[in-house]
Amino acid sequence: MGINQMVSPKAQAIMLLLMVISLAISAVSAATSECSAVTGLASSCSTFMTYGSPDPFPGSPCCDAMMSLNVIADSTDNRRLICRCMMGLITTYNPNATAIATLSGSCGVSLGFTIDPNTDCSFVP
Repeated sequence: MGINQMVSPKAQAIMLLLMVISLAISAVSAATSECSAVTGLASSCSTFMTYGSPDPFPGSPCCDAMMSLNVIADSTDNRRLICRCMMGLITTYNPNATAIATLSGSCGVSLGFTIDPNTDCSFVP
């Protein structure tokens, strides 16, 4: 007697559902951990993202973090990941979305995409 014959169809369906849920949780966890590096770097800009001031300037810890993001943004996949993470920051710091949008420009850094609440990261080159 094979395993499929020993387990009822209802039990098989439950096991399949549990596997799908487990995969979904793994995917969400992976996306969260991928953004942890970006949010960790951006945390040096937290005062600016929260209050909109003081403006970051080249050489400041915030701009150093933007320079690090620029180094990481060396491929389309990495730029899209950084974009998605920055959009998450915009969602978190919604009242200061404009301040977040100006971060890279204030630091003289181009990440290869526009940081804007309306940016569709799937189209980032």
